[in-house]
Amino acid sequence: MVVAMRRTFLWINFVLSSLIVLLIFVQAYLIASYTIGAGEGALDAHGIVGGLFIHGFELLVFLTAFGAWPKQWRWIGFTFMLFVVGTVQIFLLPEDSDEVVSKSAAYVHGLHGLFALIVLVLAAIVAHRGMRDLGLRRGRHDGVDVDMPRSQP
Repeated sequence: MVVAMRRTFLWINFVLSSLIVLLIFVQAYLIASYTIGAGEGALDAHGIVGGLFIHGFELLVFLTAFGAWPKQWRWIGFTFMLFVVGTVQIFLLPEDSDEVVSKSAAYVHGLHGLFALIVLVLAAIVAHRGMRDLGLRRGRHDGVDVDMPRSQP
């Protein structure tokens, strides 16, 4: 029963962290489309995908970590870091107004994109751990690479 429950939490955590990785690529596409001239719809979609889905998934990844990795506090802390970095990333956006942002403020707000890459890496690490713990990684099987030459140092 406990093993089945843990496996369920692992699956939920794995799917959510994988979706974060995928949706960050969607985010990059949407913001690039907006800057190239796709219009306000692309910017609105960027905001919805990031603020609603990705940030919500970050919180759920943290919460499901308690069931996926019980009492593994360092790892649960790592998933909390994903949520915290994602929250900071959202607050790096300028407020919605028509005012011109100063040059120095623009550099600070530019960190929003950099933090998105950090969120991408953190979510990928969590997804990889989930994949490993679920046994989804293919390991080397004895004899599979017998005919393959070994590289020499």
